[in-house]
Amino acid sequence: MHRYLAFLLLLIPFPAWADAPPLLPSSVREMLEAAIANGNESEIATVAKIAKQTNPASAEEIQRLVNSWKDRTKATHDTIIREARFSELWTGRVEAGGFRSTGSTSEIGLSGNLSLKRTGIQWSHKLSASADYRRANGVTSRERYTASYEPRYEFNSRGFSYGLAQFERDTSIGYDERYTASAGIGYKLILSTPLDLSVDMGPSVRHAKYISGERETKLGARGSMDLVWRLAPGLTLKQLASGYAESDVYTLNSLTSIETKVATRWSAALSYNVQYESETLLSARDFDTLSRLTLTYDF
Repeated sequence: MHRYLAFLLLLIPFPAWADAPPLLPSSVREMLEAAIANGNESEIATVAKIAKQTNPASAEEIQRLVNSWKDRTKATHDTIIREARFSELWTGRVEAGGFRSTGSTSEIGLSGNLSLKRTGIQWSHKLSASADYRRANGVTSRERYTASYEPRYEFNSRGFSYGLAQFERDTSIGYDERYTASAGIGYKLILSTPLDLSVDMGPSVRHAKYISGERETKLGARGSMDLVWRLAPGLTLKQLASGYAESDVYTLNSLTSIETKVATRWSAALSYNVQYESETLLSARDFDTLSRLTLTYDF
């Protein structure tokens, strides 16, 4: 008789709650909800990680709470972008450096860079301008100015297309004005917490007005690489390079910098710039290098 009762009990289905994971303790839930209310992503990730370690049976519920916050945050972010005017939501960076020496020689050097960026859902826009000026004993040895606009459309998290309109002036290598237009496609090869690497390539056209008065327009190809390596909290290595290939004319510009945070919005950077021009009208030197120590402010 007892064997028959035991067999019948095995046939009776248990209620759904019998296999349900234990509820998340109220103290842990309150701690996670408090972190979510603050809206700090790194803080939420830390609290969620500890909560999963101490309550492994409730890991799925913890992750659902985090995912719900991410979905709400993304929906709010997308709504703000859609409703904002084009003049809004811009972020920027100002970079400045210089030196002054007197005595047997009188020399002054100034450098500055301004960049503005607006990131949308799929479109992003970047405006930048830079200036390098050096004068020694009444003679200007370097005078370089650039300005550019680069829109970008992202197909997905990795692929994108770009456009570029750029102006340059560099009398030290022979041109008074040089205008560049380019468009192409790119791909983000690496997307990770410590390292980002993207490349792009496309056709280009450049029109130059030399200080001699001559003008020329050339078709070619352009490619660039953008690498950001976060070596440690507050310490970042950056490598930005671009190159142009035209008929018997090649241009390469490479900027390597290491940057360290000194305050919430302030950073100090040491950079080394290499510029190569296969054709120069004023000098036999093809390579031009510039080392700078600058202070930057993000806004």
